[in-house]
Amino acid sequence: MHGLINRAIQCFIEDTYGSSAWIEIAARSSLPDGEFEALRLYDPALTDTLIATATKHLDKDRASLLEDLGTYLVSHPNRASLRRLLRFGGQNFDDFLHSIDDLPDWARLAVPDLTLPGLELHSLGQGEYRIEIEENFRGAIHVALGLLRGMADDYGVLAVLSLSSDHPGVAVQVHEHQFSAGRDFHLAASL
Repeated sequence: MHGLINRAIQCFIEDTYGSSAWIEIAARSSLPDGEFEALRLYDPALTDTLIATATKHLDKDRASLLEDLGTYLVSHPNRASLRRLLRFGGQNFDDFLHSIDDLPDWARLAVPDLTLPGLELHSLGQGEYRIEIEENFRGAIHVALGLLRGMADDYGVLAVLSLSSDHPGVAVQVHEHQFSAGRDFHLAASL
């Protein structure tokens, strides 16, 4: 597992539950050095152990914890750079969804050995979408669900997002495109 993913889990736990929670979870997971290096590769079993230990310590189920991680990645002030990169996917939520297929390739341009789950958008009409997600690690779909919910909020869209019942992925139903003002974002800095 790429260190950037593990480091994101570490930052999520520290920022959301505090440093003491992270120290305890890292110790119980037998994490060498007590933290992750962002550009190092780790055994996927260590990541799985870390998530299992975190769910037990925080008394949360795996799906909820991973969905919260996805939301954190696009909503927490410490993750503003990821939110900004994702907002370049389009001026509105529909544009963003139509660019989501390219997200794994964009990530590989920046970090060649980072493998994100494959994503494939299917537009079903009337504001309905299906996003198929290749689950390259257990729970990737839940992280994607949280991330997509966070981005819908970021764009100010009223949408219902849920795990799809007929394929591995997320079902999206956009009900109102301008439900709220959304978070401020400008593609270019003002002069």
